[in-house]
Amino acid sequence: MQELRTVLQKHGFHFKKQFGQNFISDTNLLRSIVEASGITKDTTVVEIGCGAGTLTRALAEAAKQVYAFDIDRDLQPVLAETLSGLDNVEVIFRDFNKLDLKEFEKEIEEYTVVANLPYYITTPLVTKLLEESDKVQGLSIMVQEEVAERFCAKEDTPEYGSITAAIALKGNAKIVKRVSRNLFYPRPNVDSAVVKIEFERGRVAVKDEKAYRQTVKCAFLNRRKTLENNLVNFFKLTREQAKTALADAGVDEKARGETLSPQRLAKLSDVLLDMGVMKF
Repeated sequence: MQELRTVLQKHGFHFKKQFGQNFISDTNLLRSIVEASGITKDTTVVEIGCGAGTLTRALAEAAKQVYAFDIDRDLQPVLAETLSGLDNVEVIFRDFNKLDLKEFEKEIEEYTVVANLPYYITTPLVTKLLEESDKVQGLSIMVQEEVAERFCAKEDTPEYGSITAAIALKGNAKIVKRVSRNLFYPRPNVDSAVVKIEFERGRVAVKDEKAYRQTVKCAFLNRRKTLENNLVNFFKLTREQAKTALADAGVDEKARGETLSPQRLAKLSDVLLDMGVMKF
């Protein structure tokens, strides 16, 4: 850890709390993240939140090309040193969440996303890639352990939520590594985990993805209420319409949203789409 600290101090870098900056320098951890991501010499990688560039370098040594995004321009001199000698890395100082993804993807081939993400950016980023990307093949992301559990949860568990169902439509998520807080600098207050999401478009049969997303939003509108009540409140259905929709989708009228598998949510979204009640 001392070497990374020395580089940061040399360039007068100060951590910014608003960016949730926690950097990795443990060589074994960096290597295992790259291995878990399935990176090869044919892989194009988009790294989001490259920080001090330690993971960026490990990725570049294994991949064909790395596009490394970070929001903090103060890292420029640090990255110039940590990434010196590499000719397959392009550092882009932009907020990835504000990026026009369709335009960016016109310039690159299919890619894998690797990221060490702060909590506040995780769900918006994953949602953006799920909804907007045509070329992402998979994600390997380091997140807080509890967020990782949420991404991989099964229905009818406390961790299962709207982001779980959103991921399940297009990808299979699994935790591939748990990471101690002691391997970061500065040391965060929580442990982390690496989640790998392999994209498999069409893995859940659904008539319309937007309809599915609306149905998921409705299902988790209020976890303490029945799905019937949420349908009435969200889509402004009559009580009878809500009961009919649930019956047609094979869902118990007393069920709550978090008890429905992604496949069952997809069936319900198809029913609601056919009823013409969608909000788009």
